[in-house]
Amino acid sequence: MDEEYDVIVLGTGLKECILSGLLSVDGLKVLHMDRNDYYGGESTSLNLIQLWKRFRGGDNPPPHLGSSRDYNVDMIPKYIMANGALVRVLIHTDVTKYLSFKAVDGSYVYNKGKIHKVPATDMEALKSPLMGFFEKRRARTLFSYVHNYNETDPNTHQGMDLTRVTTRQLFAKYGIDENTVDFIGHAVALHRDDYYLDKPALDTVKRMQLYAESFARFGGGSSYIYPFYGLAELPQAFARLSAVYGGTYMLDKPDCKVEFDEEGKVHGVTSQGETAKCKKVVCDPSYLPNKVKKVGKVARAIAIMSHPIPDTNDSHSVQIILPQKQLCRKSDMYVFCCSYSHNVAPKGKFIALVSTEAETGHPETELKPGTDLLGHVDEIFFETYDRFEPVNEPSLDNCIISTSYDATTHFESTVSDVLNMYTLITGKVLDLDVDLNAASAAED
Repeated sequence: MDEEYDVIVLGTGLKECILSGLLSVDGLKVLHMDRNDYYGGESTSLNLIQLWKRFRGGDNPPPHLGSSRDYNVDMIPKYIMANGALVRVLIHTDVTKYLSFKAVDGSYVYNKGKIHKVPATDMEALKSPLMGFFEKRRARTLFSYVHNYNETDPNTHQGMDLTRVTTRQLFAKYGIDENTVDFIGHAVALHRDDYYLDKPALDTVKRMQLYAESFARFGGGSSYIYPFYGLAELPQAFARLSAVYGGTYMLDKPDCKVEFDEEGKVHGVTSQGETAKCKKVVCDPSYLPNKVKKVGKVARAIAIMSHPIPDTNDSHSVQIILPQKQLCRKSDMYVFCCSYSHNVAPKGKFIALVSTEAETGHPETELKPGTDLLGHVDEIFFETYDRFEPVNEPSLDNCIISTSYDATTHFESTVSDVLNMYTLITGKVLDLDVDLNAASAAED
């Protein structure tokens, strides 16, 4: 390999594939390699036989579960916020032409032992059984303020500078009780812990606006969309995009070794005795284990069922967030459910996944609040995986490393990492000012 590449990307996880596509569109010369013979890396989707091999050590799943090829089970399940950053990236790159999406039926929050639909607007707040009569009126007033808030129009600020006022102070101004704070903060603003309460309220208000805008986007029961045939469609779509713009893909390349010069800067990648030269390397943590540190562990359960999750209005696709405080935990728990309606399972079958940041070494016990919500399951699998984040200085070694996927069942943190990496590689901020009407999703 005599030619030199601007960037070599290692691993075909979703983050790496998005970056490969973005950089190729920008005109950079990209080589994309993966030690595996399939796309997706940690964020791949498995058929039933692959699932059985991974968790049961055999390749003979019981026949009553249906055809293996009808299953596309995400290993890192995440829904896409309808007006969020990932949709903007998809439109910016025109990847939407390779994908079909469907609106997600419902978004729920766990509160006092029950699950309730998440209210996203002032009118929904009035109908919600999550709150008493007077609390509904207070919440409606807050939602109305958030809806009308415009960062550049002081007339909408009601005398508050949200870069100084904390979220806790904003909620207190409207008399919002602790119960309502819990579901707004975790199920609407999608914060993963309670540190946000003492930070400037502007971020939380923008998150609430994004949730409400996404909710209104397709007029469905949630703020989310999801691709037909599972998330593995996303990395493959970005791979196609990269190829269209001249990117080169090489799967099944074992022992990809990153080569450094005497100054510690990357200068190439060696596989099977050949070295491809490059200026920068982008990769997931597994390719440069000496440049990352372990920062946590995710516990996950994967269940196959023959019914929707109880108490979700027979939703075929649903997210449930269990806020940490409701479980006396340090971190939230997430339930993701999809079904044959998104073409990820045979007719009549549902796939549910429960995930959280592990706080013990016992995933079955730790995930019980989430798995208890599922009702009867045909099969269930448990596992944990370590989370890593980079500790290198990219300006010194020209290595840009992604962080591991977290336990959340939405893409907001994932895309934030991608956009930060894009800026590290190119020195510029990706322009996501796009026409959101360029993306559409099917509805029931």
